[in-house]
Amino acid sequence: MGQSRAKRPAPPGSSGPIRLDDLDRRLLSYLQTRARTSTAELSRRFKLSAPGLQKRLKRLEAGGAIRGYATLVNRASVGLDLLCFIHVMLAHHRPDSVRRFPERIKALPEVLECHYLTGEVDYLLKVVVASNDHLERFLFEKLMKVDGVDRTRTSIVLKEIKSSTSLPL
Repeated sequence: MGQSRAKRPAPPGSSGPIRLDDLDRRLLSYLQTRARTSTAELSRRFKLSAPGLQKRLKRLEAGGAIRGYATLVNRASVGLDLLCFIHVMLAHHRPDSVRRFPERIKALPEVLECHYLTGEVDYLLKVVVASNDHLERFLFEKLMKVDGVDRTRTSIVLKEIKSSTSLPL
């Protein structure tokens, strides 16, 4: 009594939790904001041999804790000034309609995120476009043409207060 059973690591590629020790958490936390740090620097910082660090990183990647590595681009600097959140309500909730919607949305490059929700709204989309004209074209020429979409409600972001990709580890 008083002992807890350790969770078994999730199979490679799964999205379930894997067992993380304190060093894993510190390493992941560090990498979230400094992914370009060299292996040599990480080894020194975390007092691991280079092979030990590589093995740990490979385990975190295989277990799904590290999904990938990316360059975060400043959207305004590339002319994508308008950030919007769009609530999407489906006309009907037949299983085939609910299954097809996400596949169609994944094909739209303007959609950064798509979340399936409970409540009166079915989906929440995070969308980035260049201008009001681009938003109008996106809504009427792309989104509203997706099978099953009944109505949408769009909120335009006036000012981004906090934007982070880092998880609180």
